[in-house]
Amino acid sequence: MTPVEIDEAEYLIRVHASPAGVDAAAWNALLEKQAAPSPFMRHEYLLALHESGSAVPATGWAPQFITLHDAQGLQAGCALYLKSHSYGEYVFDWSWADAYRRHGLAYYPKLLGAVPFTPVPGARLLAASPTWRARLAAAIVRLAQQAKLSSAHLLFTDSEDSAAMQAEGWMLRQGVQFHWVQDDSAPMASFDELLARLQREKRKKIQQERRKVAEQGICFTVHEGKAIDTALWDFFYACYTLTYAAHHSTPYLTRDFFQRMQEHMAQHWVMFVARRGAATGSPVAASLVAIDPSRGQAYGRYWGATDYVPCLHFEACYYQPLAWCLAQGYRRFEGGAQGEHKMARGLLPVATQSVHWLRDERFATAVADFLASEGQGIAQYVDELRDRNPFKDGSPSA
Repeated sequence: MTPVEIDEAEYLIRVHASPAGVDAAAWNALLEKQAAPSPFMRHEYLLALHESGSAVPATGWAPQFITLHDAQGLQAGCALYLKSHSYGEYVFDWSWADAYRRHGLAYYPKLLGAVPFTPVPGARLLAASPTWRARLAAAIVRLAQQAKLSSAHLLFTDSEDSAAMQAEGWMLRQGVQFHWVQDDSAPMASFDELLARLQREKRKKIQQERRKVAEQGICFTVHEGKAIDTALWDFFYACYTLTYAAHHSTPYLTRDFFQRMQEHMAQHWVMFVARRGAATGSPVAASLVAIDPSRGQAYGRYWGATDYVPCLHFEACYYQPLAWCLAQGYRRFEGGAQGEHKMARGLLPVATQSVHWLRDERFATAVADFLASEGQGIAQYVDELRDRNPFKDGSPSA
């Protein structure tokens, strides 16, 4: 499909109905220039979401990727979607949509800048310079206004992107996640060392949980990159679907999406497989962790099990990945959305941000008041969490 083009005096704005319309090499090169890139913003990842049928108009994700070009090529871009619902976002605006409905107004479609189904903070506005970031921010506002959309949102933004959108009149919303970050003042070299730094009751709890798993005869094998073969991906996907079935819901991602990860982004994945009896035993669970080897960052993503084993979730999703990160010299492990229970396992509170624009001034004023109150509550909540630091020496939070 030919992209929509808007000529400016110095540059060209294009809006693409598919990520396939964006030059992959140029997009990835631009991503690498950002302060907070992640594998999830790579062109291969976004294209896989689209071509696998996971994030497409039929599932409520209609791509509207916006790019800015000059004579030298791509200078800015943002992965945008027209959304017909608020599923798969992890920044909740259901109450806003309900308020619109009760006033006889349409909240959907809305414009969303996010990685579908992926609550990982990082760069959303890919820009070659602050000037291009400002131009991109203005272009997104223009797109939302011209389409007469109710609202536009950028989720899990970094500080540069939040500032650029606030300069365009967008409102800031805060959230909380839980991450493990290496302590540069006294680096940890192993999981045993991490345990030793935890308060006694936290350490004993983890040891008890790990013992329960071991007593069931469970051991783990770890598979990286190309070593994750098709059989392992098949087993993982079966586990992944069981997790959704247990919550009476439908998986967001198709098997074809993970096939594309195997083919095009294998170097960004590690799989932890729980087995009965020995390394050659029957698999009973799997967790999948995304990695950025060049930056030493890991991201807990998905898990599932064919059998119930007490505490296996904690072992597969936290203890095994943390031990691997420490052994590999990684600096950060992000545990995903929400989950205060992660604190007792060494993941500390981290503030997250999103930015929002509402076209209707009355609703914008009401939401601004709500966000101001919510922000104060989030700040107090984070302070309370930091007072409950699980480490003996009160190691600084991430």
